[in-house]
Parts: sequence; structure tokens; C-alpha cells
Amino acid sequence: MEFDLQKRQCYWFNEIAKIPHGSRNEREISDFVVQFARDHGFPWHQDKAYNVTIDKPASKGYENASVLILQAHMDMVCEKTADSDHDFTKDPLDLYVDGDLLKAKGTTLGADDGMGVAYMLAILEDDSLAHPPLECIFTTMEEIGLLGAEKLHKEDLHGHRLISLDGGGEVVTAASSAGGCDVNLDYDMHMAENSDPGYVLHVYGLQGGHSGGEIHKERGNANILAARILEEAQCNGIRVNLVSLEGGSKDNAITREAEYIFTTPADVSCLQASVEKSAAAIREELRISDPGFMVDCKPDSKPLQHADDDSSAALLDMIYLMPDGFQHRSLAIEGLTLTSLNLGIVHTDGNKVHMQTLIRSALESGVDNLIGILQRLSERLGIRMEVSARYPGWNYAEVSPMREKYAKVAAAHGRKLEVIAGHGGLECGIFKGLDPEMDIITFGPIAHGAHTPDEELDLASFDRAYEMLKEIIALCKD
Repeated sequence: MEFDLQKRQCYWFNEIAKIPHGSRNEREISDFVVQFARDHGFPWHQDKAYNVTIDKPASKGYENASVLILQAHMDMVCEKTADSDHDFTKDPLDLYVDGDLLKAKGTTLGADDGMGVAYMLAILEDDSLAHPPLECIFTTMEEIGLLGAEKLHKEDLHGHRLISLDGGGEVVTAASSAGGCDVNLDYDMHMAENSDPGYVLHVYGLQGGHSGGEIHKERGNANILAARILEEAQCNGIRVNLVSLEGGSKDNAITREAEYIFTTPADVSCLQASVEKSAAAIREELRISDPGFMVDCKPDSKPLQHADDDSSAALLDMIYLMPDGFQHRSLAIEGLTLTSLNLGIVHTDGNKVHMQTLIRSALESGVDNLIGILQRLSERLGIRMEVSARYPGWNYAEVSPMREKYAKVAAAHGRKLEVIAGHGGLECGIFKGLDPEMDIITFGPIAHGAHTPDEELDLASFDRAYEMLKEIIALCKD
């Protein structure tokens, strides 16, 4: 199939691909959108985060309709193949067609979310369309934490209904997303001289996965399991003094591997027996969800210092006792995780231990409750705690006029709308937080391989979805 630049959504996608627009490098594409507004005589606003808003007056017959917000993010994930010399800071994307699919040579395509930006520019310039007053919001830094949308204010929004063009599937719309926050836990170990043998406990072989999309699968977290094994050793009369703890590098990834170094005066055979007993129990628990679980406990060089008894107990108790993983499911949507948290990072630098867990919930109260639990636990154990990067969730609404309009258009095309909900964070949650009455749908064509050099856009779907989008907008006459 041809990538037909006579079609305006294709033309604008091609123009966007010429402009480097990785996260935190959006100024050029932001200025491009501003120039588009100037060229077409539209009111516009650009903020310090380079978010851009463009307003388009209602078409004839829609003057009394309420404002409809269209929204997409301008940044893309910059990934390339090992043999690519592409420079994302200055090089245009090299687009090509493979059958019915649009791809980029050696790099991500940027369909996430260039397709949404292209749709909005095409909608804005088309004077033949039937539409209510439109407020088109182009955001930045979505791919690194919804950071651009977080800079918006309630007074920036003039509508109470929104089409997020960061969706996909053509007749698939999201109806919920998780809010959340980072919880940072820090502790300074009190060190003491050591005269005991050193050991390294290595937990590995776990599947890991995304802490949003796969947390409900109840896979093992190496950090939690390592702490459990050492706690159970202490319950068996084996004194444990910690030296260092390492596990994970991203709070949104379930930790696959951890190494905890410690000392003990216990007989090595007693230690091994305790570790093997714990490992056997864990292996049975994870037999279905994480069958690759492995653990080794081997002698290590004797360290000069180790954490004293109180420090070791505080750290192990914190990791062992803190809630982690899947917590609650939705009773409104089958299979949807409502609340979870993930201890994704444990790191030691000298005597300083840093732990980071990511809380997710579609309910603000769910986030608050887990923050409260961690706060009480950390206070009792003398561990410093700080909450950061909080963003709101978008809880499922049974009634949605926008969703009904989408379903009507899908039915007119002989299709049935599929309503999905995920446990990841979306900009929709930011908008819902600014306006709790906001009626939201997500929309977009079929695309695959986002965030990888295998990213591809279905060109036939890109065309079909654009026609459907215009029909949904035309139904917004109320």
C-alpha cells in the first residue's frame, strides 16, 4: 500500500518524521506546531514545558455545542538497532513502506504518538469538517513520566470531554488507567567491625516484567524473596549482618535478580539447610507463575565491616514486611488490576541503602492507603521516606456519552467497540485529575511494536481510523 502524501494525515506524519522529537528534545516540534497555528490564524498558547494548545472555532451549526478537547503527545521513544548510526538529536526518520505497513529504517517509527499529532493537524486545517469548538492540546515528555501534561492547569482546559489520540486498535478504547507515585526509602547502616565469614545470596532466574501490565501474574520479586530467605534464616537461629543489597534498576520493572551480601557466624551447613528449605517452599509457590526461580548462597570474601544487629534487622524487616505486588482487582472490569506496588530498586553505596517502590492505583485512596502503610512501617524502623512524582488515576465510569458515540460510529462500520482498561499510567489520568467530570475516550489506528525499532503503523487502518475520528467529532453537537 502506498504512503500517500496527498492524504493530509499522511502528509503531516511525514512532516513530523523530519523533525527530531525525542523526549526532552521537543522544542523544535513544539515551535513547528506553533508556526502551523500562526499560518492558519488559530489562537495558540505555548507554555514553558513546550506544551501547545490550539483553538479552532465551531463549524456552522455547532456554535452552541460544548468544547471538545483533542490531545496527543509530541515526544517519541528513541530506540535503534545495534547497527544503526541514526542520531535522534538531528537526523530525520527514514520512513519506508513494507507491504501495508509504515516503518522506519533501523529506528522507532514514532507512531506513538506521531499518528495522534498528525490527526490533529489534519483536523485543524480541514474547513470542510463538521465539529464543535475544538481545543487541541499537544503535550511533551509523555514517554518519560507524563511530565508535560503535569504542567497543565485546570484553567487551561475549556472542555469537559476529551479524545486522547494516544490509543490504538481502531475500535478499541481505554476506560481506566492507574495513578501512582514513587516512594523513596533511604537508610544509613551503622557499621561495625566484622570477624565473621561473608556470604552472597543470589536470587535469579525470575521472569520479571512490567510492573503495570504484568504485576497481576504474581511473579516473584527478587528483592522481596532475598529478604524473606534471610529473615527465615534468622527465625532458624542464624544471625545475619548485612553488608550490601543490590537488586533491580527500574521501579517499573519487577526485579528479576538480586544479590544480598551478608556475614554470619553460623555453621555453613546450618545456613545452607535454611536457605534450601526456604528456596524449596518458594519454588513450590512460584511453580506456575515463575518456574525459573533459582537461589545460590555461596561463601564470599570476609568484609572488614558489616551493619550492626539493629541496622540489619531494620533493613530486612522493611523489605520483608512491606506490601509488594498485586494488591486489589477491579470488580467492575474483568481482569483489571486496581492497586499494586513494586519494589523495583534496592541499591547500596557504602553504608547508605536506597530502596524505591512504585505504587499504582486507579483510586487515589488506594495510593493514599499504601503510602500510609509504608509511612508507618518506615517510621517504626527508622527509615527515611519521601513520596515523589505523584500523578492521578482514571477510574472506570459506567456511563460515558463519548464512549457511546464511539460505539455508534464503530457499529456504523460493522464493528463492535472493545472497551479495555490497563494498570499503566496515561495522560488521561492527568486530565481526569484536573477535571473529575471529564468524559474521556482513547482512540487510534492499529500499530505494533511501540518503543522498539520494530514499530510499524498499519496504513489502511491509519486511513480508516481517520475517517472514524471525523465521524465521532461530528456527533459531538451537544
